[in-house]
Amino acid sequence: MPTPVITRFAPSPTGHLHIGGARTALFCWAYARRHDGRFLLRIEDTDQARSSDEAARGILEDLAWLGIDWDEGPAVEIAGRTLGGDPRGVGPFFQARRLETYNAYLDWLIDRDLAYPAFDTPEELGAMRAEAEREKRTFRYARSASYDRGAAMARYRAGEACVVRLRLGDADVRVRDDVLGDIAFEREHIDDFVLRKADGFPTYHFAVVIDDELMGVTHILRGQEHLNNTPRHVALQQALRRLDNGEPFRTPVYAHLPLIFNPDNSKMSKRDKAKAARRAMKDAVAAGAQSAESIANAAGIDPAQAAAFLAGETDAPSLAEAIARVLGVSLPEIEVEDFRAGGYLPEVLVNYLALLGWNPKAKNADGTDLEKFDAAYLGERFDLPAIGKTASKFDRDKLRAFNFAAIQAMDDAQFAAVWRAWCARYDREVLARLGAEDGVSDRMLIAARAAKPRCNTLAEARGPVAFALIDNDAIVFDEKAVEKVLKKPTDAAKPELGTGAGFLRVMRTELDALSAFTPEAIDAWAKSFAESRGVGMGKVAQPLRVAITGGTVSPGLGETLALVGKASVLARIDRCVAKFA
Repeated sequence: MPTPVITRFAPSPTGHLHIGGARTALFCWAYARRHDGRFLLRIEDTDQARSSDEAARGILEDLAWLGIDWDEGPAVEIAGRTLGGDPRGVGPFFQARRLETYNAYLDWLIDRDLAYPAFDTPEELGAMRAEAEREKRTFRYARSASYDRGAAMARYRAGEACVVRLRLGDADVRVRDDVLGDIAFEREHIDDFVLRKADGFPTYHFAVVIDDELMGVTHILRGQEHLNNTPRHVALQQALRRLDNGEPFRTPVYAHLPLIFNPDNSKMSKRDKAKAARRAMKDAVAAGAQSAESIANAAGIDPAQAAAFLAGETDAPSLAEAIARVLGVSLPEIEVEDFRAGGYLPEVLVNYLALLGWNPKAKNADGTDLEKFDAAYLGERFDLPAIGKTASKFDRDKLRAFNFAAIQAMDDAQFAAVWRAWCARYDREVLARLGAEDGVSDRMLIAARAAKPRCNTLAEARGPVAFALIDNDAIVFDEKAVEKVLKKPTDAAKPELGTGAGFLRVMRTELDALSAFTPEAIDAWAKSFAESRGVGMGKVAQPLRVAITGGTVSPGLGETLALVGKASVLARIDRCVAKFA
């Protein structure tokens, strides 16, 4: 075991963190923690057209929310915590700020004819690929025997735009993978790949190898989609030597993690959002409900863009989200931000992600397989032999069940605090309606108690108490409930009680007289009221529910009325009686 163990996670800042990337970061973090090592975060932003500072910040916030803290990397303060730093002096941790280093190593390779400038035009490259296709062979770029190095170097030094390629030898490349075992890559399948693009920025392959060596990375855990990149990286490691001491580059320990699939065996990717929105758009157009142009207009996007999206010519997330909003379609959660906005708890998401490809190989006291554990447990037990080789399926129903169990394990005050923090980010109307802008209010605590048993996620907590979040005159009455509860006699054997709507008048008077309007006081009054009239609790509760919520289903009667508040309860009863009595 190299000492110290240093793992790294190196995302490209082109959007929020994909859930697969989060799983990779989690495993890198856990492996470093298990071996008392260091977890390093590096931002690979050499794709200038797609990278952004906003996306980089979003990724940092996604990781921090999950509790995946990095020992080295961009130094930021998030939610009162300071993360990252450069204690060993190996930064900067943004690749776009490391061009001088990459260029120095590139010059070293070129001087030794281990890399060379190539001036092929797109048309020439296209012709090479076409020829390979005609000959039914894999296209592999290699420096031709007629390559004039002197002429090429003169053009290169004159500043002519070109790419720089690694000059590979003829030997096969062998890779030892701690998950998949020994893998051999035949030379005929590896070409002289590009190290620096024509825009002067390094390719992913070149920058990642340089950075991993100079930052001391000992273990590289990444998804199996990167497996075919590994022989390129190993070949480059074998060609390079450090400029500071002349030592050859090391080859880190590689461990390629299983892919994450949807239940239908398709790879879980950001394109899933576009697929869902496109399917809904096609259905709406086919049914004649809306035209593509009307959907585009409602979404505030260019009709030409909408047409291109419908035709599958673009999968832009912004288009998918705008179209989904118009059509009322819920897009699948793919990125960490999706799950956060959906109301999942970070500790639950971390727990579930750990099970996607890793088996704790432990049992509960009752003999069942251990599935629920925290990040500390993962950091103590995680190791590479327990990683599977085959793809893992993302089961959203199981994740929801995990989240429901975690919510139910909270006491009411804990849930209210967590829900309030979520609302502060995603649903401030709830805070305004419940008077909780500055902290958990009494009404929000009542709402939390009412909602907690009925929600799988924080986003669902609004539903059970939605009646308390609207104006009194916005209540919509369910016609069947009105007929059954308000227009029929309260008790056929006691005609003097009148209809349900008439019974409300009597209850209103007594509710107005209550000095305490808490759930407990209301429940005690309701029980006493029912007993004094010789009727069941349903004859009391159901008319009140219809008057207060518009239907017959709501949380407990005391919670329902206390949540709305005495003034609004009386106003809603008055409106209901005026309408139906």
